[in-house]
Amino acid sequence: MIPESVKSALKNKPDFKGWIITIFILIVTTIAAYWLSLIASGTANIALLYILALIGIAHATAGYYYGIFASLVGVICVNYWFTFPYGALNFTLTGYPITFVLMLTTSLIVSTFTAHLKQQSVIISEREKALAEAEKEKLRANLLRAVSHDLRTPLTTIISASSSYLENDDSLSMQEKNELVGQISDDAHWLLNMVENLLSVTRIQTSPTALNKTPELVEEVVNETVVNLKKRLPGAELSISIPDDPLFVPMDATLIEQVLINLLENAVYHSASTRPIECRVTEDAQNVWFRVIDYGTGIREDRLCIIFDGTANSESHTADGRKGMGIGLSICKAIISAHGGQINARNHAHGAEFYFSLPKEDTCDEL
Repeated sequence: MIPESVKSALKNKPDFKGWIITIFILIVTTIAAYWLSLIASGTANIALLYILALIGIAHATAGYYYGIFASLVGVICVNYWFTFPYGALNFTLTGYPITFVLMLTTSLIVSTFTAHLKQQSVIISEREKALAEAEKEKLRANLLRAVSHDLRTPLTTIISASSSYLENDDSLSMQEKNELVGQISDDAHWLLNMVENLLSVTRIQTSPTALNKTPELVEEVVNETVVNLKKRLPGAELSISIPDDPLFVPMDATLIEQVLINLLENAVYHSASTRPIECRVTEDAQNVWFRVIDYGTGIREDRLCIIFDGTANSESHTADGRKGMGIGLSICKAIISAHGGQINARNHAHGAEFYFSLPKEDTCDEL
């Protein structure tokens, strides 16, 4: 039975490019063999040189045809140019049939092995593409579920509050009217932020190269995040810790600010923290780490492994009707993954911690 790799290689018919490569390598090998014959006598070294050429041809081409042709040419060249009597073919030389069989066998083995490696490389590449596409589809499905779950609550609240204001305008006090308008404003801003997040993920999924990564000063990014968060949540209590030395990291600053705002907002809304929310920045040899730490109720253990999947959590609404955090965290994961970093969550003794990494410039350039 013929191996599948052999069948695959035999299906690859010769093409013009393959012949050009084969002839070029043979010419270069013959010139090198001539110079080698001037400094070292004997055909053994010459034969090894042609075998090396066979390996190069097998690697640079697809199929057995080029290897078989090269082995025939190589044996003839060794016999005609580098074996006494020089300039004449002599097929009766002792050991010549063995040399021919060995070179032909070598070309077949190397071509088979190379074809198998190329076939495996194609399979692995296709699997990686399929997995990447499956991950995108999973994220789209999770985002759709989360959108249908998380967006319904603020829309319902806006409709309810605006209806109450319009229907009871005469009977409502000024304080009650302000509360209704404030509630509408809060939920409208939340919806706007969510739309911005969704647009960011769509941009990343459509074209990962759309990331506008430039070296950014981490301190400025964190400070801008805090300023924007304070506009939304004036009463939020935060504790910021950043290294004293200037720290530059390649990133899309706007998207990373979105990630930090999402994590900090979640901590304020959902953690019931008894102490200020901490935002810490640390570094190691390869990465810069961002940590958002709260001192509250923590995260249910069964949610830790799926918290970034975008799965809607029916228990994530607080008593005041705040929205769940599943969709925001799935967006955070998409943004950090596009930057080549990692994001995770864990519980500690007094609450929960969300943390993510961004590669430093020396490692990020390779992405």
